[in-house]
Amino acid sequence: MYFEFKIALRYLITKKREKFVSLISLISVAGVAIGVMALIVVLAVMSGFDQELKDKIVGSFAHITIESEEGIGEYKQLVADLGTFPHVEAISPYIQGQVLISVRNRLFPIGVRGVRLESEKKVSKLKDYIVRGNFDNLRDNSCIIGGELSSYTGLGIGDELSVYSPFLKEKTHLVVAAVFNSGMYDYDFNLIFVNINTAQRLFGMENMVGGVAIKLDNLYLADKIKLDISRKVGFNYRVSSWMDRNRNFFAALKLEKTAMFIILALIVLVACFNIVSTLIVMVVEKTKDIGILRSIGASRKNIRRIFTLVGLFIGVSGTFLGSAAGILICLLLKRYHFLKLPADIYYIPVSYTHLRAHETSLHLVCRLL
Repeated sequence: MYFEFKIALRYLITKKREKFVSLISLISVAGVAIGVMALIVVLAVMSGFDQELKDKIVGSFAHITIESEEGIGEYKQLVADLGTFPHVEAISPYIQGQVLISVRNRLFPIGVRGVRLESEKKVSKLKDYIVRGNFDNLRDNSCIIGGELSSYTGLGIGDELSVYSPFLKEKTHLVVAAVFNSGMYDYDFNLIFVNINTAQRLFGMENMVGGVAIKLDNLYLADKIKLDISRKVGFNYRVSSWMDRNRNFFAALKLEKTAMFIILALIVLVACFNIVSTLIVMVVEKTKDIGILRSIGASRKNIRRIFTLVGLFIGVSGTFLGSAAGILICLLLKRYHFLKLPADIYYIPVSYTHLRAHETSLHLVCRLL
């Protein structure tokens, strides 16, 4: 084996009169390296985006929600029954609906979500998203607004806004108690949080709630637990998981990721064909050497092994260089953020994607090697 290895290495580092073969080898290495680098960078960024977006959605919404169009009257009993299910960590009742808010004589259609402070912070990450004010200051006739809505309207802590509800004849005044920033543009612009008592008054649901939010110890068990809960509560309630509410979006994201993987894999495949063409040219150039090796006793298997090692050297070298370049670019993306994604289209700021990209690139390199 040492004999074949030494000759294969000699063929890769050719003499000056055979620079043409050496140039083709370098081009083949560069082709593999560029393909592997593109594969790592693109899939790392997309995987980081996918994971961060998933974390944002799960942090903003409960793992499982139970809703009823007529409202849930005996929700305390329902909460007690749901607490007996396995993997259920926390449960929080809520009310959600649409209203009009008036800010400086301008009207905006906004979603209102009424929550109970003690249980909401166990179900979602709303408290962690607070950037101004205090989550615990959410009392009757106060609200928490998103950072995008605050920037657009100029509302700040202590400012007042008017709410017009279809269930009330008179407008209700709310004071801004805090501002949150989840990183999801639509969520931060189109939703405000109020105390559940305020929401009951706004939507005429005295002693009732619109739904119950459930947090699990494992979010990927949501579909399984959802079926068990559906059988328990019956057909009067609509039970959905975080995957149900975002199924189309994640399906489109998965299809895009798969398509990008196929396209980039074809680039790597073309680079592999370059290795084959390099070996063919090398065999033609080394016909005399092959004849000499055969005359001194080398078998066909030895000759085949020599050129196999040459192709292996080219492939391994290209993969190593491409992996190193891909990881380096991911690290530069994390530090300098020279790739910008509009937050109003992609839901989250670009910085979140970069923070995940360099971690995902290491997993991709391990799979390639």
